[in-house]
Amino acid sequence: MFYKKFFGFFLSVFIVAAAYQVRADEQVYILNTSTGVPYATSARDGFQDRVVAEVFRRIGLKGKVERYEASARALLNANSNVDHGVAMRIAGLEKKFPNLVRIPERLIENDFVAYSRGLDLTTDSWDSLLPYVVAYINGWQIFERNLVAGQDSTTVKEPSQMFTMLDKKRVDVVLYERWQGFSRLASTGVKVMVHEPPLASVDMYMYLHKEHAHLVPRLAKALKDMKDDGTYRKIFDETLTPLSVANQ
Repeated sequence: MFYKKFFGFFLSVFIVAAAYQVRADEQVYILNTSTGVPYATSARDGFQDRVVAEVFRRIGLKGKVERYEASARALLNANSNVDHGVAMRIAGLEKKFPNLVRIPERLIENDFVAYSRGLDLTTDSWDSLLPYVVAYINGWQIFERNLVAGQDSTTVKEPSQMFTMLDKKRVDVVLYERWQGFSRLASTGVKVMVHEPPLASVDMYMYLHKEHAHLVPRLAKALKDMKDDGTYRKIFDETLTPLSVANQ
């Protein structure tokens, strides 16, 4: 009888342990984002989708990107460990969200550029925009902080609004991130040009909640290895580069 009870107890412990191990093995690390196509897509084949999945795969784990419409909600969820981190944010995020730890290897450099219907414009300074009426998305601080005093500007909630305004000549210039702008133009058929050089270029990084900070060095190395062995370039060329070609 004793052996039967002991065996039954041992078996139950084994089953619970095995079930726990299965759950642990199946854990998927969620990095959230507020950016959409071409970075995060419903098919999970955007630039962020593929890079995040690959860096986690290289350290023997599963990772994926979840998109939020509300940027503030995404950050709060990551800081509270509802999600495991964020997929693409500027350096210094931990100053406002102290539970987040930055993966030090750069994910991508975001270019913030001007679009127009064909102006003769070189965007080598923010002053270059002064003669024009510009539009940008409300809350995008890169523009709010850098547009010079006296700039004639209007803000919108959705990128489609400002490109419609540009197409209908209600504004002269649209300010946006390069690849999201190219993607939107490709889907709408609006014919505009992008002006160079970028008004600003900002390094972007992945972050993890501090409870998962032990993964940070391994993920940083995995991302660097991806760059060294050509995998990163392949993902970039398959998800982003074609958008540039389509808008030439």
